[in-house]
Amino acid sequence: MQYNHLSIEEREKIQELLWQKKSIRHIAKELGRSPSSIAREIKKNNSQQKKRYTPRLAHERALKKRSSRGQSKLETDAVLCDYVTTHLKLGWSPEQIAATAPSHISHEAIYQYVYAQVYRNGHGYVKPGREDLRPYLARRKKRRTPQGLRKSHRILKGTLPSIDDRPEVVNLRTEIGHWEDDLVVSRESADNLKTINERVSGIVFISKVPDGTAEAGDTAVSQRLKNVPKEYRQTLTRDRGSENVKYEKLATELNIQIFFAHPYSSFERGSNENLNGLIRRFFPKKTNFQLVTDAEIRRVEYLLNSRPRKRLGWKTPYEVFYELTGVALQV
Repeated sequence: MQYNHLSIEEREKIQELLWQKKSIRHIAKELGRSPSSIAREIKKNNSQQKKRYTPRLAHERALKKRSSRGQSKLETDAVLCDYVTTHLKLGWSPEQIAATAPSHISHEAIYQYVYAQVYRNGHGYVKPGREDLRPYLARRKKRRTPQGLRKSHRILKGTLPSIDDRPEVVNLRTEIGHWEDDLVVSRESADNLKTINERVSGIVFISKVPDGTAEAGDTAVSQRLKNVPKEYRQTLTRDRGSENVKYEKLATELNIQIFFAHPYSSFERGSNENLNGLIRRFFPKKTNFQLVTDAEIRRVEYLLNSRPRKRLGWKTPYEVFYELTGVALQV
C-alpha cells in the first residue's frame, strides 16, 4: 500500500481538531490516517516553547526533509567534501578522516559516499561527472603479506641475539627508543626499500637500498638513526634475513642493542609488518624501485608520519615523537 504524505490542508485540519481537544484516534479517523501516523506528526512538530502544533511550520519541515532525502552530507557540505577527498588522496583511511574532519561525519558515511560515485553500489561504471575514489581506499582482505613484499632470502640460523632476551619494556611500549627494521623487496629490480620504525610513536624512516646487500642496508639504517639522539636509540629488532648478517658493526656504530625475531615469525615485528602494507599502497608490488626518486620516497615518509593514528589518540607520529622527546625530526 502506497503512503501519501500529509498535505498542508490535512495539517491545518489536525490543528483545528486539536483546538477542539479531539483525541488522536478521532483525528486519525477524520483524515483516514492511522493513529500512529497522527501521533508521530504531532510529537515531531509540537513547538517546544508553546507546546502547540503549528501546521505551516510542520509542512515546511516536511518539504525540506523530503528535498534533502537521499543526499549525503558530503553532497551538501562543500568544505567537508573537499577535506574528505583531499585526505583520501593522501592515503588517509575513512576512520582517520572522520576523527579529524572540520564537522561531524562517520567513517561509514565516507565509505558510502565513495561507493555512491559508482553504479551498482561500487561495482559498476563511474557515474557521469563523478570521481572514482575507490583506488584510494585500503584493500579490505585478510591480512597477508603481498607477494611483492615477501622475502626471497635465506633465513639465518644459529646463535643470534634472540627477541626472547629483549627488555620487557619493549613489549609494553611505554618507553620511546625501540626500533624495528625490514626490507621491502621489488620483483622488478635489485633496488629495495629499507624501513625503520619506532614502536611507541610510530615514526618511520624509509630509504632506498641500491643493491639489497647487507652493507647497503645497514648503511641506510645507520645514516637515518644517527639523526636520532643516542638516548632514543635503545634497541633494534629485525628478522633473520641474510641481509642482516653483519649486525655487530651496526650495533657498534649506533651503540644500540640488536635482537632477532624467531624464524618465520613476522608477527613478532607487528608494527613493521603493518607499515609495509601501508607502503605498498604507494609502491605496488610491481614497482621498479630503480625508477623511484628519493623525493618520492621522502614524500611517502612524510605522508605516513603526518597522518593521525587511532592508537595515538588521533595524533600523528611526528607529534607524539616530539611530545615525548622534544626532538622535531626532519624528513
